Order: sequence, then C-alpha cells, then structure tokens
Amino acid sequence: MDLKERVRRSPPPSEAGAASPSSGPRGRKGGAAALPLSIAALVACCVLLFLLLAGGSAARRGQFLGAGGADLSGGVGGRRGDLHQARPRNGEHGTWSSKAQNDKLIGGLLAPGFDDQSCLSRYQSVLYRKESPHLPSAYLLEKLREHEVLQKKCGPHTELYKIALELLKSGQDIKVGHCNYLVWVSYSGLGNRILTIASAFLYAILTNRVLLVDGDKGTADLFCEPFPETSWLLPSDFPIKQFKNFSVGSPESYGNMLKTKVVDSDGSFKGPNPAFIYLHLAHDYDDYDKLFFCDHNQQYLQRIPWLILKSDNYFVPSLFLIPAYQEELMRLFPQKDAVFHHLGRYLFHPTNVVWGLITRYYDSYLANADEKLGIQIRVFDTETGPFQHVLDQVLACTLKEKLLPEVNAQQPIASTRNVRSKVVLVTSLNSGYYEKIKNMYWEHPTTNGQVISFHQPSHEEHQNSDMKLHNMKAWAEIYLLSLSDIMVTSAWSTFGYVAQGLSGLKTWLMFKPENRTAPSPPCRQVMSMEPCFHAPPFYDCKARKGTDTGKLVPYVRHCEDMSWGLKLVDKNEW
Repeated sequence: MDLKERVRRSPPPSEAGAASPSSGPRGRKGGAAALPLSIAALVACCVLLFLLLAGGSAARRGQFLGAGGADLSGGVGGRRGDLHQARPRNGEHGTWSSKAQNDKLIGGLLAPGFDDQSCLSRYQSVLYRKESPHLPSAYLLEKLREHEVLQKKCGPHTELYKIALELLKSGQDIKVGHCNYLVWVSYSGLGNRILTIASAFLYAILTNRVLLVDGDKGTADLFCEPFPETSWLLPSDFPIKQFKNFSVGSPESYGNMLKTKVVDSDGSFKGPNPAFIYLHLAHDYDDYDKLFFCDHNQQYLQRIPWLILKSDNYFVPSLFLIPAYQEELMRLFPQKDAVFHHLGRYLFHPTNVVWGLITRYYDSYLANADEKLGIQIRVFDTETGPFQHVLDQVLACTLKEKLLPEVNAQQPIASTRNVRSKVVLVTSLNSGYYEKIKNMYWEHPTTNGQVISFHQPSHEEHQNSDMKLHNMKAWAEIYLLSLSDIMVTSAWSTFGYVAQGLSGLKTWLMFKPENRTAPSPPCRQVMSMEPCFHAPPFYDCKARKGTDTGKLVPYVRHCEDMSWGLKLVDKNEW
C-alpha cells in the first residue's frame, strides 16, 4: 500500500476519537478537537511524499551529472556552472535520468568513455535536442568504432605515426602501410569548414585513412576531440610547412600532375610514387582537379600514403557517384538524406566555452517556449543592409506558410488564453530585420492571440572568419538554430546548411533574391536535409565526356537553391 493509499484509508476523525479511552462525549467539542489532528497527519504525509519524490528526482539528476562529487550546492566537482548546463529542454526535470541514460550516446553514434568534464556538450546535448527520428545504421556504428581504433593506433605521437612521418620526410618512393593519412586544410568560412571536415571524414572512412585536421582558424577552440584517447589535430611540427599555401595549379596537386602528364591518363604514375599528393577541391578547381571523382583515379590515389585536402565544398554527393564506393555507401547510409545529420552529430561537439554560450542563451530565452522557430537570414550583397526586399521575403515566407501568425492592425489587444507560446530565434549579421519584425509584433496583437517573443544573439555586421570570438559566436548560433522545431534558412548559405543538417529538419528555404526584388514564391520546403554541393563536376568518367551528374542516379538531384548544385535525397523524393 503506497503513501497516498494510506492517507485515503485513514479512519475518519469521529472513529479516531471513539477509539481513544480518554476521549469525552462525541459532540461538537470532541469533533472539533479531533479534526485538526487529522489535518496535521494529512499535511505531514503530503510533506513526506513530496520529499521522497524530490529526493528521487535529485538523485536521478545526479546520475547524469556524474558520480564524481555532484551535489546541488556546488554542482559537479564544486562548480555551479556545470550543474546549470545540464538543464533539459522545456524544463522536463522529471525525465533527466531516463533521457540521459538512454539517449546520451545518440543511438550508439557516440562512443562511451570520454571524460565528461573535458567536453560537456558531448553527452549533455541530448537534454537540449529532441530525439532524432533518423537512426544510424548498424553498419555505420560498426565502421565508426573501427575508425576510432585506427585513429588511436595511428594518431599523432604514436610510434606508427612517427614512422610514417620519417618516411614522409625522406621523400622516397614509399608504399602505403598500416597507417595512411588524410590532412584537412582549414580554409574559408566556418560553415564551409564544418561541411568539408564532414566530407573529408567520410572519404577517410571509405579509404581507411586517419583524418588529421589543421588547427588554423581556431579549430580546437570550437570543437571537442571527436575520437577517444587520441587527437585529430595535426601536430605543429608537420614537415610539409607550405601545405597551407597550396592552391589550384600547385605542382604538388593531383590535377596539375594530370595536366603535366606526370600521371598517365589512366591514373598511373610515371616513375616513383610521390610521398604525398595535394587534392585541390575548392570552388575554383579546374577540370583536371575534378578527375579526382573518377573511379580509376581513386584506384591510384590509394597508393599514396599522405593526401592533403583543401576544399570549401560539401563534396559528399559526388562520392556517391564513384562506383568503387557506392556499395559501401549504401550500407553505411540506407537513408541517403541523413549523411551529414549523422556525421555532423558524431564529429562536431562545441567546446566548453562555446557550450556555455549556447546553454546560457537557451536557458534564458528559449527553454520555456512551446514552439521554437529559427530564422536564418544571409544576404549576399556588398552593402550591409537591412534591405526592404529581404524583410518582405522573410515576412512573405513565414506568413504564407503559417510559421508566424498574422497581426491585427485594427484591435489594440487580443485574448491570449490557452494559446501555445512561441519564441523566434533570428540569426543575421545585421540587426535591422530582427528589430523590424519584433516591433511589428510588439505594436500589434496577433490575430490568434498568440504572443511571440523574438531574440537575436549577435549582429556582427560583417563576416570575420579569422577572428576567434566571431567564430565562437557563429558556431553557438548555428547550434542554437539547430535546436529549433521549425526553421527558415537562406539560399546558398553553408551556415544554414549546417544548422539544417544537425537539426534533422526539412527547413523552409528562402530563394536568393535577384535585382533586389523579393522572389515569388518566397520560399519552399526542401526535399532533403542534406547540404548542397555548390561546385560539382559535370563529367562522365566512363564515357569521358560531359554529362548532367544530377541525372545519373535517383538519389543525387540538383539543389533547390542552386540549379547546378547537387544534393542527396532519400527514396520518398525519387
């Protein structure tokens, strides 16, 4: 019998009084005396029940926050900030234990065993993000665990890494061994860098290479280490000092080797194999560089132990067109439009400093809303704005698709009873759009009585991709945007692509304006949450002639916002 049932079955006051040998006649006086005792007992039982439930909830919270010194007065290890950062979405305090324990590895995507305090976001993100309906395949999980073993075995400062480095320094005709490497060069803006790291990581998995990332532009300040018991950061003593200056036409590039016939047309090398090759896959790459995506060239690149890659493109769609990798990719990603969704959530965990920016803002402004709408506004114009045609487009999209309610200009006030609360997160380099939309909903009530709150974390005015704090704020805003329930993003924007992919949502995409005129229609829902490959090759490697690579297979289509771009789509869009 539980505590509530015992309270319900307690004898009435009159019976309690009759059972007492010292009780007087059963009248008004006796009843009045017994009633307060009963009420006191009931209150005491209720207090006890509350303490039991509260204590259990606190204990469950402690299970997630860590057994190493977690308490309510001082947080984890005596730091109050750590406890504060583990608040869940929408104040769901009662679900912390089950949600944390069941979901913190994101369906097996993440490996256990990391030091929680070194990267709070890795296992706490589940408390802020809705559970994804897109499940990783068992084969992907298997390959991730295998790759983690490779990264640990061959990573920086290991004996095998030192041996590989000495061979690289020798410049001799070296053969591939147990440890082969792909070095990612930091290049372009933050959104581009995130997309190219994900692309490089997938290529590393397909070719069994260790991924090492250039720490330039503050990579270590933005992202936690993704692999257990090792580092993915390229050591500063890497012997090829000039790799950051490689570009299209560099003698070390594979495209230039093809052009100058150092490499035969079938992809084989004349003379000894080079110790390393530079792969230029940026937006300005030429037709020879694009031959990287041909099957026979891939076969010969596997003979090279060190590859150095520079790109500002999400080139994953074209990997799906290389015959040698197609079967493996089908097993890894049976859901074709979830490639970046899975790789992004595996690789990119905000550092503790960035996680502080994210959680403080979320808890202050977003946590208690019933619905969160994210609006990402990116304007590709030489002037700063704000522009009226962009504001018109944002409003046309959100009102037409009923993402925001209409305002009532005729009545000064409207009833707000029993209406779901909505918060709008605006991200933009300019604050003008946020101010105008916020004022519109402040000055007029909505037609449905809904009260809307608007928030914009920052407005940097200009993109400063080389500044540490600018990048930290940008990464925080991408992540906050990805916590939305519904999202509106801007065409061509890699910032929006990343937020969309992490969220797992099919966002509403605003088309790029032409001649400073709001397009009609202003937006459409995307057919896939995958990013767009902005500069794909249009070449049939087998036929050795140009072709429309957006029509070769049903799961690679042209993008909604860029007619020549390519993106992956799932079966329901074929």
